[in-house]
Amino acid sequence: MIATYKVLSALLSYPTAELQAAARQMHLALHVERLLPAQHRVSVDALIEDLVACDLLDLQARYVELFDRTRSLSLHMFEHVHGESRDRGQAMVSLLERYRRAGLDMTGKELPDYIPLFLEFLSTQGEAEARAGLAEPVHIFQALGERLKKRNSNYAAILEALVALAQTVPPKEVLEELRNQQMDDPMDLAALDKSWEEAEVRFGPGDAATSDCPRAGEMLRRMQDPAEKTATGAKA
Repeated sequence: MIATYKVLSALLSYPTAELQAAARQMHLALHVERLLPAQHRVSVDALIEDLVACDLLDLQARYVELFDRTRSLSLHMFEHVHGESRDRGQAMVSLLERYRRAGLDMTGKELPDYIPLFLEFLSTQGEAEARAGLAEPVHIFQALGERLKKRNSNYAAILEALVALAQTVPPKEVLEELRNQQMDDPMDLAALDKSWEEAEVRFGPGDAATSDCPRAGEMLRRMQDPAEKTATGAKA
């Protein structure tokens, strides 16, 4: 079990009191394993400290505005490369089959391409396999990190850490295509209304405050059992 991947998965999930209480545990896991380069551990530590210092309701509101109401920051990987096309459905099926071949079976309602879920799956693999898995969507992580940085969000540290762990340079032409995508405004109420109207017919994320998406507590509990081969919202 790769603790670093589990910590990053938890930190990228909807904030809870349990996540705040686990700050020291997550800090120690990153620094004991030392898988992340030092500069990225410092950046992730800053995010952990912020999660502890801030009011929980403020954290949750910030998270929802960033990741649930801003399509260009969606934590569903295939949103950025397939949009609403049929290719996205096939990519979902392929990823789900990949989880199952690894002995994992999803039980929650979260979609297979949800980044925290993908990271927890990778945490059950060997280090080389996990790195290769990260390299596949590294262009998505790079683009998301850049978008978060433009918003002065310290969540950018997580995406930058994933790029560092992948040890792969994203293909320039693919990355440029993502960079050229139009950035949506979470305060654009007309666009938000349209997004809600389309919610039942698309794969986009739901409101983390009310959905059944995996919670950080589940991930953190599993950090204590390296033999347990599970993924967020999944069971062996």
